[in-house]
Amino acid sequence: MSWDSFIWFALGGVLLWASGAFFAWKERKALVYVCTLAGIAVFFAFILGMWISLERPPLRTMGETRLWYSFFLPVAGIIVFSRWRYKWILSFSTLLSFVFICVNLFKPDIHSKSLMPALQSPWFAPHVIVYMFSYALLGAATVMAIYMLIRKKDATEKEINLTDNLVYVGLAFLTFGMLFGALWAKEAWGTYWAWDPKETWAAATWLCYLVYLHLRKAKPAEWETACAILLVSFICLQICWWGINYLPSAQGLSIHTYNVK
Repeated sequence: MSWDSFIWFALGGVLLWASGAFFAWKERKALVYVCTLAGIAVFFAFILGMWISLERPPLRTMGETRLWYSFFLPVAGIIVFSRWRYKWILSFSTLLSFVFICVNLFKPDIHSKSLMPALQSPWFAPHVIVYMFSYALLGAATVMAIYMLIRKKDATEKEINLTDNLVYVGLAFLTFGMLFGALWAKEAWGTYWAWDPKETWAAATWLCYLVYLHLRKAKPAEWETACAILLVSFICLQICWWGINYLPSAQGLSIHTYNVK
């Protein structure tokens, strides 16, 4: 499997996801699952093919992590749809996944078989995969927050609860991702936590989402303030994911600089 084949798998996946989103609005539940799950299978076939071809999990470069994010968005979408029957979530997940696919098509990374020693730990793959799934859920929560802030007084209790549930699950996976990362760091660098710039922003992101949950529990009526905190949290998440590579504090100092490629 080569990166040149990506466009065909991506096109097939997006068309199937878009079909699933269309059938969601048409109340054709069976076709929603058939199309969405088929698209997920097609897209994962490329990931698996790249995994076999590279002889390592495709998780090293930013392009490879975007690949997983594109994959987990429709996965999160179908889970949310199954649980809460929100029709728009499949349209959102398809559109956002398409955006990241386009970024990968227009800005392909160099994919080599070589994997530096720090990335050869068995904790590396679950750390990144769990994080990408968490990012997909928290991205959906952010869209809900923006949607409710635009509507303001028209936001319903069901929409507010959905946002909370997305954050609950997203933060749980974010926590597991940090724990896996600590185990990986211990094996790779001899310490669980080194206050590396990326680790610092990971902690700041985790704390921001924790503030959101505490505010929702303490003052449930102030959901607009909580939504604003959610937007700040997502900005921190973006800095942690890829923005850290452009911050002066990480230049030449971060042990995570392998993500720059």
